[in-house]
Amino acid sequence: MKVTLYDSMLMSVEKPARYTGGEWNMAVKNPEKADVRFAFCFPDIYEVGMSHLGMKILYHVLNRRDDTYCERVFAPWVDMERLMREKGIPLFALETKEPVKNFDIVGFTLQYEMSYTNVLNMLDLAGIPLLSEERDNSHPFVCAGGPCACNPEPLADFIDFFVIGEGEEVILEIIDLYKEWKNSDTNRNRMGFLEKVSSVDGVYVPSLYKVSYNDDFTVSEIKPRFAGAPEIIRKRIIKNLNEADFPEEIIVPFIGTVHDRIMLELFRGCIRGCRFCQAGFIYRPVREKNPETLYKQAEGSINKTGYEEISLVSLSTSDYSSLKEFTDDLIKLTEQKKVNLSLPSLRVDNFSLDLMKKAQKVRKSGLTFAPEAGTQRLRNVINKGITEEDIVKSAELAFNGGWSSIKLYFMIGLPTETMDDIEGIAQLLQKIMDVYKKIPKDKRPKGFQPTVSAACFVPKPFTPFQWFGQDTQKMLFEKQDFLRKKLREVSKSIIFNWHDARLSFLEAVLARGDRRLGKVLLNAWRKGCRFDGWNEHFDYDSWMKAFSEENIDPSFYANRTREFSEKLPWDHIDMGVSKKFLERECKRAYEEKVTTNCRTRCSNCGINSFIGGICGI
Repeated sequence: MKVTLYDSMLMSVEKPARYTGGEWNMAVKNPEKADVRFAFCFPDIYEVGMSHLGMKILYHVLNRRDDTYCERVFAPWVDMERLMREKGIPLFALETKEPVKNFDIVGFTLQYEMSYTNVLNMLDLAGIPLLSEERDNSHPFVCAGGPCACNPEPLADFIDFFVIGEGEEVILEIIDLYKEWKNSDTNRNRMGFLEKVSSVDGVYVPSLYKVSYNDDFTVSEIKPRFAGAPEIIRKRIIKNLNEADFPEEIIVPFIGTVHDRIMLELFRGCIRGCRFCQAGFIYRPVREKNPETLYKQAEGSINKTGYEEISLVSLSTSDYSSLKEFTDDLIKLTEQKKVNLSLPSLRVDNFSLDLMKKAQKVRKSGLTFAPEAGTQRLRNVINKGITEEDIVKSAELAFNGGWSSIKLYFMIGLPTETMDDIEGIAQLLQKIMDVYKKIPKDKRPKGFQPTVSAACFVPKPFTPFQWFGQDTQKMLFEKQDFLRKKLREVSKSIIFNWHDARLSFLEAVLARGDRRLGKVLLNAWRKGCRFDGWNEHFDYDSWMKAFSEENIDPSFYANRTREFSEKLPWDHIDMGVSKKFLERECKRAYEEKVTTNCRTRCSNCGINSFIGGICGI
């Protein structure tokens, strides 16, 4: 039976449009004619989930099939959850208001480790047993994918199967296999499907694997329990993005979202190899779309949505090999349609006034640069590949181009960091402000107020820093306080934003954790933890109580530096980059050596042998 949302109920919660559906370009099908019902779950609120490009792509890919109906599900905000629990309303999908428990497959996208308790909360609201071992044929299969799935172990107790890598092709193979299993006979066995789906490249079924531990709680081995399950699960890659499905008729929300615009994906992967950046390694190799494909997708998206802004999406937009030619053509279209062109992810070492002028043709917005570190020594350690001259020159170009709003992103707690490196951030800001003051008053933009944001470094799997122990919270607090004082000495007009070190600590725990964390997650959720990435709902004390009650030391995962010889919880997952390469890059970091970008020289990361050819950068 479908959920009925009464006006009195919707009017008592914040932003009722989060729960109504019915938006422009929403998929409308007859659910009775669909062989497979797929609930695509984003474990955060509507505004965040509707900004996610991956969800838009897979929603489009699945709904192109006549036999499949994919519907969207988001985490209800706390006011709506309270109402749903009071009135016994189960978690439902936006398209049909069908309870999620009635779907065939429930799929979560894992974009952020601090959303894990929301995954449990959504399953509970849906009436689906949290533990996979407690589900039977009356329950849907629960799967998960996304960047955090590269270390699936912390959620292994709750997810029936994980999708590793890019999902456009593998999700269709899973649907075909499920449809075959569903139509096989009335005595179909749930474990039988899981054993079958484990044979699909890129699919990991955690219940088919046994994890053993050493006396010191490090992982001893991860072995299949089932003969048909692969020992190593290889990620899936879309080799030709020009031929991949990309949605032009994207859903247009009734309310503003985090990224309320068309997102045009230029390419996947990154040539740079910044040693802290997980995305730069797990999305290798670089695969570009040709300009003709991009232009067609841009034009179609503008005509079919009515959006007034289009953003070029990639890990490093200015590294797109045909950027100048493409933006020359695209700006003619955006000017004609009165659509703003947004150019995020620009690097300061190839930032140009020409690109800036294109970005302000319709409407001028703020500029964001990410130096990451305050000194050249530390930028070499992280392989950022930019110099202080690049940063200062880009700021000068921005001022001369009329920009007064500049944001600078840094990280605190990077490997080998000292207080001199922290002070270097303030010194860099001083040089940028000096450049601004040198511009004649009648020519420089008014109201210059730089913003400095400092995140806490979190070591992530499949990066050269995966072995590095995170700074303790005490160390991070001291560094934040030191930087705050130094920035005030430069100018009281500098806006300084910083991350909660406690939250970054937990992020590191979950990022580098193993299966033993499952019981902590369950305990924390039972204590009321949810929306952990939101400051107003983050309950650090409850998390610490959960760790204590389960006799697990969280610093074992976050703050401990690991030996290269240690078996890592994610060693049975192959993301295409060899462990030997990551180890080599880690050693080069400590030697303060820079590795040139992939377009200049191949660094033999292992992706060529993984894909069975040359990556084609």
